[in-house]
Amino acid sequence: MRHVIRRRAVPFLLLACCLVGAATVLARPRAVPPGAAELGRSVAALTAPELEGRRSGTAGGDRAAELLAGWLGAAGLRPAGDHGTFLQSFVLERSALPAPTSALELDGAPPRAFALGRDFTPHAGSQTGEAAGEIVFVGYGVSAPDAGWDDWAAVDLRGRVALALDGAPPSLAGARASRIEKVLAARAHGAAALLLVADALPPVAATSAPVNVLSAAVTRAAADALLAPAGRTTAELAAALSGGGAPASFATGARARLRVDLLRHERRAQNVVGVLPGVDPARAGDAVVLGAHWDHLGRVGGVVHPGADDNASGTALVVGLARAFAAAGGADRTLVFVLFGAEELGLLGSAHYVRQPVVPLAQTVAMLNFDMVGRLRRDRLFVSGGDSASGLRALVTEAARGTGVTLDVRGSPWMPSDQTRFYGAGVPVLSFFTGAHDDYHRPSDTPDRLDPDGMARVAAVAARAVERLAGEPRPVYARVAPPAPGGAPADTGLGGAAFLGIVAAPRPAPDGLWISGVVPGSAAAAAGLREGDVIVRFDRDAVDGLDALRTLLSARRPGQTVDVVYLRGGEAHRTAATLGEHP
Repeated sequence: MRHVIRRRAVPFLLLACCLVGAATVLARPRAVPPGAAELGRSVAALTAPELEGRRSGTAGGDRAAELLAGWLGAAGLRPAGDHGTFLQSFVLERSALPAPTSALELDGAPPRAFALGRDFTPHAGSQTGEAAGEIVFVGYGVSAPDAGWDDWAAVDLRGRVALALDGAPPSLAGARASRIEKVLAARAHGAAALLLVADALPPVAATSAPVNVLSAAVTRAAADALLAPAGRTTAELAAALSGGGAPASFATGARARLRVDLLRHERRAQNVVGVLPGVDPARAGDAVVLGAHWDHLGRVGGVVHPGADDNASGTALVVGLARAFAAAGGADRTLVFVLFGAEELGLLGSAHYVRQPVVPLAQTVAMLNFDMVGRLRRDRLFVSGGDSASGLRALVTEAARGTGVTLDVRGSPWMPSDQTRFYGAGVPVLSFFTGAHDDYHRPSDTPDRLDPDGMARVAAVAARAVERLAGEPRPVYARVAPPAPGGAPADTGLGGAAFLGIVAAPRPAPDGLWISGVVPGSAAAAAGLREGDVIVRFDRDAVDGLDALRTLLSARRPGQTVDVVYLRGGEAHRTAATLGEHP
């Protein structure tokens, strides 16, 4: 009898241990979502004057990232950035500066050297190296045969140095001739180099689009010195072109030597990344990502844009959830909290995280994004991505039950924010949004216009959704096509009747239109455009920035096919894009 009792005691003890273990798991407190006061304090800190609008790549933006890193550390999260920190660095912009060894000389007895930075400056997008040859004046460097004007037609540029005036011929009313088009024309006609005359030397950022030919800007005084052996001046030549109404290009007989050396520079920004390891051994290898972009516009025209709703609200909410789940001891699956930089500059931070995730994307169960969640009106919360995986609609609907929030669940995941980077890489997504308003991207987006109580209710919905995603079977990814024909609202900034389907951001000194992302299934994608390309021409019109493309798109209609010239790897390429309908 005693022996039997002992044998039965073993499974009993094992059962008791299991029950104790289960009780331990059950005893883990549920995460208490952040309240209105906490969220309000976080938004106030993120919109403080010293952060200067949180533009990525600025001192104010760097201060914001450091502040957020401190918050995640204080909450008890593990750093998951670079070198044991919370900061995950990525390239915001690559640029070039003229090296002191760059030179421009006029051959003669003796030769004349021009001063770098005063008389001339290489273009940041110039090829590096050296060229020497006869100087050929090519008027405005404009080729417009349909308008009866071609500065390049009557001269041989092969192995020579082209000298062109800035701007366009007065006789071509309304014509726009960009720097890039002149450089491309010089390359196409075999010029060894192009010198572009300007009233003042341009800033480096205004000449950064790369073309594989030597090029530089020169002042009018320097250009006059180059033309002196031919007995001409820029003022005289410009007057002749204006009065004659026809090109007057000619070889000067003088020779010049141009050397371009560039110092490469990277401007960087940061994501802020913290991790709460999963507590269930069977699920801890999987992750749920909670994300929001911390950056905003910074100063625009000297005026700080605080970005309270866009997106201090989402950032505060994600930080609040990080604190809540850390205080609760974590969740079954690993939780990764990512505060993205440079969303406003083209979803650059989320693109970098997707390339270098903390937990492999194959093990990422879902990504929840929070962008502009500070103005809950009529209790209505928009959630996009409901059809991005099986069961997500039901999951988020159940999470909202009893919170007083009315959900408007949209199936498409293609809302213009960071979750699109994850969805395009195969991760189910849910994106939370309380709606658009007239303060969007204006200085009036201030903390006093937010609804902290509404934010707290959004946080309650999100916390429940995270708990279910962390503890239930993983949803199965589903492919949702972008809105047809031709795109999704990922380039909302490119308003107009027609839709190209690119992500781009305004640059301080436009030099072509730099693409930072392409919407899958859009007209741009079908035309072969991709991240890193620079659009320089749209049909017959030069494109020198985002505003130019907005204007050109507004004059087109869905279904029209346009000719697009773009730069890739320093070479010009041409493609045709059939425009879609703007959502």
